[in-house]
Amino acid sequence: MIKLIVSDVDGTLVPDGSPDLDPEVFDIILKLREKGMQFVVASGRPWASVESAFEPVKKKIFYVANNGAYVGCHGRCLYAYTMERELAHRIIRKVRMHPELEMVYAGVNGDYLDSKDDTLCDWLTNGYKFNVIRVKDVLELEEPCVKISIYKKEGIEAATRDIYDEFKDQAKMACAGDMWMDCMAKDVNKGKAVRTIQESLGIKMEETMAFGDQLNDIEMLNQAYYSFAVANAREEVRKAARFQADSNVRGGVLKILKGLL
Repeated sequence: MIKLIVSDVDGTLVPDGSPDLDPEVFDIILKLREKGMQFVVASGRPWASVESAFEPVKKKIFYVANNGAYVGCHGRCLYAYTMERELAHRIIRKVRMHPELEMVYAGVNGDYLDSKDDTLCDWLTNGYKFNVIRVKDVLELEEPCVKISIYKKEGIEAATRDIYDEFKDQAKMACAGDMWMDCMAKDVNKGKAVRTIQESLGIKMEETMAFGDQLNDIEMLNQAYYSFAVANAREEVRKAARFQADSNVRGGVLKILKGLL
């Protein structure tokens, strides 16, 4: 019997950066709970964005935000993994060597931006629903860093190749779509966060179902026997998953979940 369902958001439940979920998702989550199945949202987005997207059910679900660096439940933080300050600062300085790149400094309490790009700020606030706090210089922040998200409108993997090569052995580096490269503490990933939830609830891998589309979803899929890649997923993700669902734009995840009711 399935007891735990885990799903990525962008590229899996919705197109990348979409602020809106199909309202039917909320009804299905509640019906799954009635049947004894817990629901986990596992996203690269910060906690404020995840809570906003799932507002109608936010106190009924677990959420894994910032690619596993933040775990919340019933509207409160359970734990957060932060980066060493010195490492975070070295990554930030490296990113600043690339004028075509932008970045967001995710803390426990907010998402800090020192970019002068008002359009980017507006998109993050109204599109992704980030809790954006504009500052003069993120290097002056005292708040511990949960994640550094490097942004480019397209081609992020190629644009950050030298950054990845320099820090891949010191930090967890993962592409989240074609626009974001996320940098976190070394051992942080969605899979580790899901395992923590499984252990706390006494739920086995064989009782877990998961859905994803990007490289940052692979560890999460490995924590579930019923692992699904949506049809639009990267090839590496399709190979990692045991099963395939229809694409995000065709409601692939919803189709599978309805079959559990």
